[in-house]
Amino acid sequence: MEDAHGLAETISSAEAVPGSGWVAAVSASLAAGLVAKTAARSGGWSGAEGARAQAIDLRDRLLVLADLDARAYERALTALERRGSNLAKALAGAAEAPLAIAQTAADVAELAAEAAESADGAARADASAAAALAAGAARAAAKLVSVNLAAVTEDERVGRADRAAEAAAEAARRALAVQG
Repeated sequence: MEDAHGLAETISSAEAVPGSGWVAAVSASLAAGLVAKTAARSGGWSGAEGARAQAIDLRDRLLVLADLDARAYERALTALERRGSNLAKALAGAAEAPLAIAQTAADVAELAAEAAESADGAARADASAAAALAAGAARAAAKLVSVNLAAVTEDERVGRADRAAEAAAEAARRALAVQG
């Protein structure tokens, strides 16, 4: 688990990047990995193969979004330091990756809820945990969308991010209610 320690050190550093958007995306990707693991360990679940493929696709998409978020955040920080006319544009652009992270994390939470309801016995706990992790990542990303768009009145992306976070939270509630 040496890699986990290195990851924790990177996140704990004084550097601005990676920031919370990157962490939300990576957290949701790890949740998707748990769903893939659940599917791989559930021979009695007829939809396991398709769910595993979907989980791996979501995991990989979230890792790409983590990198996009880090780059957008760096651009926004640069624009903030320069206080130029590009600041509003940079902040609006910085909202795109967290919005996609929130929506994709919601997809992970929904797939995790399905896995919790359909998977074989012991694997259900991993799926339930994955749904909770994905829901937390979706809520964190939605907050970042709101913060990045604070200067823009009535931007529909804030509502879309909030709806994704709510859908993820509902999926997590379903998954956590599954017994055994």
